[in-house]
Amino acid sequence: MTLTLPVRIGIIGGGGIANAHLKGYGAIPDRARVTAIADASPETLAARTEETGARGYADFHELVQDPEVDAVDICLPHHLHKAAIVAAAEAGKHILCEKPLCLTAEEAAEVRAAVTTAGVTLMCAHNQLFLPAVAKAKEIIDSGQLGEVYEVRTTDSFYNDFDPANMGWRAHTATSGGGEYIDTGYHPTYLLMHLSGGRPVSAFAMMSTHRLKFMEGEDSAQVLVRFDNGSVGQLVTSWAYEAAPGTDRFSVVGEKGSLSSDGTTLRVKLRGGEEQVFEHEPVDTFVAEIADFVTCLETGRRPLNTEDEGIAVLGIILAAYESSRTGSAADVISV
Repeated sequence: MTLTLPVRIGIIGGGGIANAHLKGYGAIPDRARVTAIADASPETLAARTEETGARGYADFHELVQDPEVDAVDICLPHHLHKAAIVAAAEAGKHILCEKPLCLTAEEAAEVRAAVTTAGVTLMCAHNQLFLPAVAKAKEIIDSGQLGEVYEVRTTDSFYNDFDPANMGWRAHTATSGGGEYIDTGYHPTYLLMHLSGGRPVSAFAMMSTHRLKFMEGEDSAQVLVRFDNGSVGQLVTSWAYEAAPGTDRFSVVGEKGSLSSDGTTLRVKLRGGEEQVFEHEPVDTFVAEIADFVTCLETGRRPLNTEDEGIAVLGIILAAYESSRTGSAADVISV
C-alpha cells in the first residue's frame, strides 16, 4: 500500500535521538509532516509540541489510534520498542524504529507476527547504511567486482564521557538489553551483515569493561560472525577508547580484491589493477534515512532493512552475548 504525500508522522518518544529525526522531517516539509508526538514526560511533551505544533499524547497507545497519523517513528529506550511496534502495527500504522528492533528472540517473534499480520511497512533505522561510501561499497560488492566475499571488518569506537548520574536507562541491562554492544555496537553489526551479503549462522565474542565500570553491561566488544555464504565478519566496538589512527571504518576482502573506507573515502584495489579512490562528501545519515523511509511509503519500495534484517542483527547480538557467557561460539537463533 502506498501513501499520498505529505506522509503524516507520529513521533513516539521525544528524547535526545528525536532531535535527529525531527531534523530529517524538517528537511522534507513538502513530503512529510509531524502531526503527533507521544512522550511520558510532561515537560518533554510540552517542549516538543511547542516546537513542532503537533498534537501531544502522554501514551503512545493513544497516538497510534490518531486518524491523522499514517506512520510512526519510534525513538524510545530499547526496552519499549517491542510494545510500541506491536501497538502501531495493530493500528495499521507504518513504522520506522530506532535500533535495536527489540531485545529478545521472543520479542522478535511478536514483532514479526504483528507486522506480517497487519501488512504494514517496518523500516529499521540503520542510518549508517546511508553513508555514500557504504552505498558505493555495496554496489561494488553486488556487481561481483570483488568476487566471493571472504572477510568483512567493521569498527565503531569512541571515548564515551557519560556521567553515571545522567546515563539513565543505558546503564542498566534490563532497559538497554546489554551494554555498549547492543547500543553503539549495533551499528558495526548491521554494517558487517550488509557488506557480507550473507545471513548470520554463528558468533564468537569477548565482552570487556575497561573503563565505564559503573555500567551493568560491557563498555567494549570484539565479535566474530560466520555467515551462510562462507564469509567471516570481525568487529570492534567500544565506549572506552577511540580507535587507533588509520583504523578503517569498514573493509571487505574478496577473491578478486579488496576495499576499505574511513567512512568518507573509499579505496578499491583489484588484484593486478591500480587502486581506485572514491571521495564522498559528508552527509547527515538521519536526514537521508528519513527521506528514504518516506520514499518507501510513497512508492511501495522495500526498505533496505525491514524487520527481517533487524531480527537477523538481533540474532548476532544475542549469540554474541551467549558466546561471551559460555566462552564458546553460539548459534544464531532463527526467528
